[in-house]
Amino acid sequence: MKSSTISFLRVEPGLRKAAENVLREGETLSSFMEASLRAGILYRKVQQEFIARGLASKDEALQIGGVLFCKSGS
Repeated sequence: MKSSTISFLRVEPGLRKAAENVLREGETLSSFMEASLRAGILYRKVQQEFIARGLASKDEALQIGGVLFCKSGS
């Protein structure tokens, strides 16, 4: 598959310097940014799936009447 470019990212000089300071040996800023973007996408997908499962579980419990409520701190 042919690669494509994502819009240029403008950041404060301090943020760029901080990113450059944590690069591993042989790692480029570009590869670090790509890895960070991939990790962010994966995190959000997992988060969305977790919320969807929780909401589905809540709906199922409400349908079968299997929900118990209790006061906290008791």
